Amino acid sequence: MIVRPVRQQDLDALLRLARSAGTGLTSLPADQHRLAQRVEAAEASFAGRVPREEADYLFVLEDAQRSEVVGMCGIEATVGSHEPWYNYRVGLSVSASSALGVTSRLPILFMSNDLCGCAELCSLFLHPDHRRGLNGRLLSKSRFLFLAEFLDHFGERLIAEMRGVSDERGISPFWESLGRHFYAMDFSAADYLTGTGERSFIAELMPRLPIYTFMLSAQAQAVIGKVHRHTAPALKMLEEEGLRYSGYVDIFDAGPVLEGDIAGLRSVRESITVPLRVGPAGEDAVPWLLHNRRFADCRITAAPAKLEQGSLVVDATTALALALDDGASVRAVELFDRR
Repeated sequence: MIVRPVRQQDLDALLRLARSAGTGLTSLPADQHRLAQRVEAAEASFAGRVPREEADYLFVLEDAQRSEVVGMCGIEATVGSHEPWYNYRVGLSVSASSALGVTSRLPILFMSNDLCGCAELCSLFLHPDHRRGLNGRLLSKSRFLFLAEFLDHFGERLIAEMRGVSDERGISPFWESLGRHFYAMDFSAADYLTGTGERSFIAELMPRLPIYTFMLSAQAQAVIGKVHRHTAPALKMLEEEGLRYSGYVDIFDAGPVLEGDIAGLRSVRESITVPLRVGPAGEDAVPWLLHNRRFADCRITAAPAKLEQGSLVVDATTALALALDDGASVRAVELFDRR
């Protein structure tokens, strides 16, 4: 399996992935026109034809033996560069009456644009038939090696909006209790419009005043800052890297927004650049994440490797997947934190 930049010929595969993803993955709409626009934007980004703050890097996970695209992931260089990026910040309202001896502490949602300017991890989806072995970990964590290699293409902060709670029919309790009253549409419709780039309705219709969460249904209150059950593994992997929930949630389904300093993330901080040596890695080899250090021709894979005498030893199949020869420089980090 390799992670590589998306290409135009991947469009049909992306559309199939989007159709199997269901509701809640806003940046992956099952819309051929919108997906074609994203592929075009990604190709321009990897070719260096757009300003760095407007870059949209989209990758696919390919089964190289079958030439089959089975997953995708992305990094948006900057959110909110052209229009505000909205989230709710979960806060607290405290009031007191000395005469009555009563103190009130009430959770509250504040509309926020605080995360504008951050880079964003987005569009992570792996086909259910391929959720095994190291595939999910490779797809999710490959982006950190790309960030590590090209730090100067990004700012200091990174966010990831996680998919919030919805049922098997795509119904979000948070949306039903709050958003529906202001937008007069189903959650899936609002999510789809946002994914296709139609964001103006958010600013036009969203409530501007703070919202006391006790006014929402018990079901809605219970899912604030919680992830969809299928998103729990992705949440765990991002937390392993050092991303943390700090009180910002999605305005539609109240899924948590994780954030952190890019330079402090584990795979960025601990990755090394080292010569590649082709040969038997031996029984004591452990899984490593490896990046060929190229930009437009980026290749990232996960494979057993061993650090030995200043070189990283991998087998010939791994070197071929990376399109690297013996002695070439590679950026690498152990896939699992063994501390």
